[in-house]
Amino acid sequence: MSTATLPDTETVAARAREILDTWQADPEYARLEKGCGQYNENWDDFYGYPIIPDFDVAQDGPVLFPQMMRCMALKSAVYEMTGDEQAAELPVPVPIDVLSHAACAQITVLTRMQQRTGILFVHATDMEAGHGGGTWDFGDYTHRAYRTAFGPVDERYWIGSAETERRRKILDGKYEPIGISDRGRRSTIAFASA
Repeated sequence: MSTATLPDTETVAARAREILDTWQADPEYARLEKGCGQYNENWDDFYGYPIIPDFDVAQDGPVLFPQMMRCMALKSAVYEMTGDEQAAELPVPVPIDVLSHAACAQITVLTRMQQRTGILFVHATDMEAGHGGGTWDFGDYTHRAYRTAFGPVDERYWIGSAETERRRKILDGKYEPIGISDRGRRSTIAFASA
C-alpha cells in the first residue's frame, strides 16, 4: 500500500483541469475518443458496463468518455504531485475504469500524446487495490476531487461500492446458468453441443 500523502483536493482539481485542457488541445484527442468509441466489438465486459441499467455503448460511450478522461486527469495530477504510482491509482467507478482500459488500448495514440504534452497517463491494474480495494464510493477522495474540478458526478455511471457489488451479484446469478463464472474470468460453455 502507498505511503504517499494525497494532495488536497483543491490543488489536484486545479491541476487536473489544466491537464484535461492540454489533452483536449492535442491534435489526436479526437482520435483517442473515436478509438474508445469503436472499442465495442472486441471487448468482453461482463461486470462493468452491464451494471448500468439499459446500457447501450452507442449512447453511453460518448457520455462516459469525458468522465473517464477527467478521472485520468485527476490520476495524472496526483502522480505529478506525489511521484507515487500507487497513490495516483485513484479508485474510479467500474464503468469508467472499463472505458479507461479501452483508452489504454490506444497505446500508440496515448504514447504520442504523452510525448507531446509531457503528461503521463496513469493506469495500473496491479495498483488498483491501493485505496479501499480499488472500489470508488461517494464522499471518498476521488469523488471530492472530481466534484471540485468538474462539478457533480453523473450517478448513472458513478455507482457506489455497495451498489456495484449488489448489481454484480445479480449478474453472477444470470451468468452462472449459461456457464460463465468467477466474474467472467471462467467459462464452461460447451460450444460443440450448442
